[in-house]
Amino acid sequence: MTAEYQVHGDVAVITLNNPPVNGLGLSTRQAIVEGLEKAENDAAVKAIVLTGAGKAFSGGADIREFGSPKAIQEPNLLSVIIRVENTTKPVIAALHSVCMGGGLELALGAHYRIAAPGCSVALPEVKLGLIPGAGGTQRLPRVLGVEAALNMIVSGEPVKSEMLAQLPGQKLFDKLSVSAASLAEEALALAREMAAKHADGSAFPLVRNLPCKHKDGDAYFQFARNMVKGMAKNYPAPAKCVDAVEAATQKKFVDGMAFEREIFINLMWTPECRSLRHLFTSERAASKIPDVPEDTAKREIASVAVIGAGTMGGGISMNFLNAGIPVKMLEMKQEALDRGVATIRKNYEAQVKKGKLKQDKYEQRMALLSTTLSYDEIGAADLVIEAVFEEIGVKEAVFKELDRVMKPGAILASNTSTLDVNAIANFTQRPQDVVGMHFFSPANVMKLLEVVRGEETAKDVLATVMAISKKIKKTAVVSGVCDGFIGNRMIEQYGRQGGFLLDEGCTPAQVDKAMEKFGMAMGPFRMGDLAGNDIGWAIRKRRYQEKPDMKYSKTADLLCEKGRFGQKTGAGWYDYVPGKRDAIPNAEVVQMIEEHRKALGITPRKISDEEIVQRLVFSLVNEAAHIVEEGIANKASDIDVVYIFGYGFPVYRGGPLNYANEVGLFNVVQAMKRFAKNPLDDAKFWEPAPLLAKLAAEGKTF
Repeated sequence: MTAEYQVHGDVAVITLNNPPVNGLGLSTRQAIVEGLEKAENDAAVKAIVLTGAGKAFSGGADIREFGSPKAIQEPNLLSVIIRVENTTKPVIAALHSVCMGGGLELALGAHYRIAAPGCSVALPEVKLGLIPGAGGTQRLPRVLGVEAALNMIVSGEPVKSEMLAQLPGQKLFDKLSVSAASLAEEALALAREMAAKHADGSAFPLVRNLPCKHKDGDAYFQFARNMVKGMAKNYPAPAKCVDAVEAATQKKFVDGMAFEREIFINLMWTPECRSLRHLFTSERAASKIPDVPEDTAKREIASVAVIGAGTMGGGISMNFLNAGIPVKMLEMKQEALDRGVATIRKNYEAQVKKGKLKQDKYEQRMALLSTTLSYDEIGAADLVIEAVFEEIGVKEAVFKELDRVMKPGAILASNTSTLDVNAIANFTQRPQDVVGMHFFSPANVMKLLEVVRGEETAKDVLATVMAISKKIKKTAVVSGVCDGFIGNRMIEQYGRQGGFLLDEGCTPAQVDKAMEKFGMAMGPFRMGDLAGNDIGWAIRKRRYQEKPDMKYSKTADLLCEKGRFGQKTGAGWYDYVPGKRDAIPNAEVVQMIEEHRKALGITPRKISDEEIVQRLVFSLVNEAAHIVEEGIANKASDIDVVYIFGYGFPVYRGGPLNYANEVGLFNVVQAMKRFAKNPLDDAKFWEPAPLLAKLAAEGKTF
């Protein structure tokens, strides 16, 4: 059973037991109802305690049932809550650790609630593009007050029980237990106290019967709508949260519930909600590797060495320091080490100044950092990450040294963004211990980590790296070995299309504006300036040798010949003022593009934003389809995770392949056939990848 039933004297205890977070799946819901009936039919039982086993009261809906008939099969959550309300003996919800979503809605149906300190309480449905759908928008304002409840519902962020208990006039908790350890005993005592109180047959208190009003309702809800519109213009759910809470203040409870349900069901079918739910499940699925069982033994990582104290090395080190893992940074020269340590200090001091980091935590983290100029001093580390210049000869020298000094069983990782991890592994006598750990810049901020699996990378190495990525709060995605792995291999095609658009009549600002309007964090040319245009230039020079038939626009090379490498030189596709990130269009760059066009004999044409978006996004989609087909990515959803967390793809569109599903793969293929007829584009590239062509022909999705 996914809920256990026990009797402690005159109190029945129903304990949700559906690991990891006691999700309210069908069998759990059935077990709750059975437990309530058992308790009602036992004359010796005077009261009921509802609680959760392990590390949660309940995290809400069981994500394994998302979108399946089980999710709505009776008893659904609404029915379970009504059953709790109508129980003829007092029901006390004993909350601890995690009480979120449907778990909180269930607790709001109980007659009384006791919470342990430190319990995280939330209604996070808005993060999935939904509103709470089992009475959360109607009951929470009645126990917390309208403003506190709306803030929680619109943000979806968890709040600790002790903070909520301090709100004036709150009726969410009848009691806060002394500690988590004493919650069970205190809940039994409260249950007996309430059984005695209602021994005369008096009615139990129900949240639904509490009043719900705001003294300046119209003005407050208008203000709330304006705030939400400014902060979440591409997401329909936050504004609907405001509508639902307003209904709680204006309608009878039953009518408010019907209104909430209608909104919930309508939101379920919006592309934004589908995309957010897709991303939610995809992010969790990314850590699952088909041939690496979850119970694979992991190597212990108690200390880390980082080779290189530059921007990447310093950022990588901070991730481990933040997680309480000691780091030793190695450089060839003392001044490079001093610079690296100073940058880490500066980053932490900025966080302290903003109040995001306490002084003592900052000092603890810095105390975990040590430095060295000698490879001989890093040999005892459990994991070493190389973050040196992106050139195979440099990597070879580093890995030969690591092979010499590192203890047996240490994991040897490279932060390469494009180079062959198999070749790097073969510079050592232990290729099974070598893996790619491609962090994204700035490494202490960006959530994505591409874990590159070499031909000989051991399964326990892979399992260990995936586990440690969780510890340092990264979203890790496994990639096979190919040029550019998943993200950079796709972005090359995106960049090529950007260049062709310039040749045909666009300006960098027009292309960037169209992509930013679509929802990208920044367009391709602003992104190039941020990353450094010289990096793309180096890759193209390599391409001209390796793939002479691959077509590129020459505009980016002309830009680099002028020394305009981007933000670091104050000039790229745009101009930059020191200390600011604003991209200022440059007339000379536009003139350079026009002259290049003239030299090629191209008459510029007007290009719509729709064409810009389709060519750039569908170029990602087609390359992604090749990547899935080749087995470089384990599954299509992994590619969406890479693009959301590493490349600024709009979250509410769910990633390039999810977006292609929404557009319809038949329509994507038709658009590609149109682009192939453009003589200035690359017709060969627009041939649909076999997987894409097959899915489109069969009417399927990724």
